[in-house]
Order: sequence, then structure tokens, then C-alpha cells
Amino acid sequence: MQHSLRRDYRPLLDRLAPRPGESRHQAMSRLCDALWDAFASQGLSWVGFYLPDPADPSALLLGPRRDKPACSPIGLHGVCGRGLTTRRAVVVRDVAVMGPSYIACDPRDRSELVAPCFNPDGSCWGVIDLDSFDLGAFDQADALSVLRLARHTGLSAHQDDAAVGIDLL
Repeated sequence: MQHSLRRDYRPLLDRLAPRPGESRHQAMSRLCDALWDAFASQGLSWVGFYLPDPADPSALLLGPRRDKPACSPIGLHGVCGRGLTTRRAVVVRDVAVMGPSYIACDPRDRSELVAPCFNPDGSCWGVIDLDSFDLGAFDQADALSVLRLARHTGLSAHQDDAAVGIDLL
């Protein structure tokens, strides 16, 4: 099934206001929970974070996620690695276009959105990854909204959306 849903992310802003003293891990979990609760019924099949592996610079490790486990570690050749290394959001309308570079943690997934998260110095500390069983489940508006939610939650230092950029595949 192909979707071109317009998801409304605005109600999540109040739920995701920064909390003083909250750890990054807690904020990541809260963002995953909010996105899952809001959009699992609208085609979201999985949401979670991938973080660089401190012991292996060519790998990413699974962080907080909903609603099932996923592959970990994964290489940088996939969509998450692309988002991390290019420091750009990536929207893949049909994961089949990725060919052998696509890392299929769930073979039913058909589309994916990855958004980078930034430290104050501009370095990328991880990515948030959203998957769907539906073709075309995500678009540029979703990517911009996820980037904004990461900033709003305090998980990403302010970056100009134009500077981050979005790759549409």
C-alpha cells in the first residue's frame, strides 16, 4: 500500500518539552514513545535510535526504540549510516532502490526516514530512524517535523533546516 499521509506533529510539542535534568537516554526514549503512540496506527512499524559504536567506528549500535528489537550492530552502508555520515536527513520512499546497501531488520519494511541529531559543536551523535511497512510512508514534511522534534526535545542542537538538508530517495 502506498501512503502520502499528512501526519500532525504539533500535538507532540507539549509532550516533548525539554525536561531539566533529563538524560539523553531518557529523552530518546520519550521521543520514541511519543512518535510510536502518535503514529503506529498511521503506518509507523518501528522507531528508534542508532548511535556510533565507540569500539568500532564502522558500526552503529541500537539505542532506545519502539516497539520491537532491531539489528545491532549495523554497518554505515545503510540508510542510518548515510544519515550519520552525511549529516543529512534521508527519506527512502521505497527501500528497494537501496539495493544491497539496505539493511533489512524487518523484511516487511518498505520505506524509511532517518534524521541526524547534533551536538552543540555540530558533530552528529546519532540518528533517529522511522520505518514503515507501507511504500511512500514518509516525505519531506515528516523529515522536517522529526528534525524539529529532536531539537525541541533537546536531543539536537539548533541546526538550520537548510544546512541539514534532506535526501529524498
